[in-house]
Amino acid sequence: MTSEAAAVEASEPVRRRYSFLGPAGTFTEAALAQVPEARGQVWHPVHNVGEALDDVVSGRSHAAMIAIENSVDGGVSTAQDALATIPGLRIVGEYLVPVDFVLVGRPGTTLDDVALVAAHPVAYAQCLQWLTRTLPSHAHIPAASNVASATGLVEGTSDADAAIAPPGILEHHDLELLATSIGDNANAVTRFVLVSRPVAPPPPTGADKTSLIVELPDDHPGGLLEMLEQFATRGINLSLLASRPIGDELGRYRFVIDADGHIHDERMADALLGLRRFSPQVVFLGSYPRADRAVVHYPDRYSDDVFVEARDWLRGLISGEPDPQ
Repeated sequence: MTSEAAAVEASEPVRRRYSFLGPAGTFTEAALAQVPEARGQVWHPVHNVGEALDDVVSGRSHAAMIAIENSVDGGVSTAQDALATIPGLRIVGEYLVPVDFVLVGRPGTTLDDVALVAAHPVAYAQCLQWLTRTLPSHAHIPAASNVASATGLVEGTSDADAAIAPPGILEHHDLELLATSIGDNANAVTRFVLVSRPVAPPPPTGADKTSLIVELPDDHPGGLLEMLEQFATRGINLSLLASRPIGDELGRYRFVIDADGHIHDERMADALLGLRRFSPQVVFLGSYPRADRAVVHYPDRYSDDVFVEARDWLRGLISGEPDPQ
């Protein structure tokens, strides 16, 4: 390489790498496409959530996009458990992707030709009413993923006549579109989160969310209520509360929490201090803008000014200042 070529190469910016559940055409890829700073960078497809997060922890990837919650099926347990047990991770953004499915076949296929349908079991369950109405005599072949159901047709490794797949599959493979919007729930949405190594939270926007994982100190009556009071007494609404087994013995659970607000909000910071005193294990996953950009509303008595004034009042008492009337 000449010195001139080396100088040009050295001057070119280093492209960041983003891991996502592949291959191309998945809902996860559609979520990553919503990230402005990921455009024009290297997108690295992986096989599972663990591989994606390991890329981040090891430094092989700048960040990873993973599914965390579905409006029909609830929380994605593999993702929640991974975030609870793998140290050194932060959620830096969330993105919503409508769960819309299409039915595809090999070129030249028609609906009348379809008797055997390949689909991931979850996708199949979410399209079962449509399939029953439209193809009442069909049979189902389980597929490893939403994309694998379709690529099996292209590669000739599947005996199916058609496949249920994400709409993005048509951008990557030559397939016949047999039907669109075949999901039984038109409002189905999957929530994805972009995960990086620990960084300072972005400034609050007023439409923010804070994600945590909290363990109870022991099993006793009212233990969960005591944890929830850390939020309720500070006017903080929870948009997600899910339990996951810790795994060391029966009856031991950790709680996955999404709380409305930002760590820079006085009420949220105070709640985190309360949780830290209460729980043996609090995992702060991050404060970040809500995907729906819905402004967080709360009563005036929980405004930042109220918390600041109360602390100033206490400092005055400790220092011997006259109690203001």
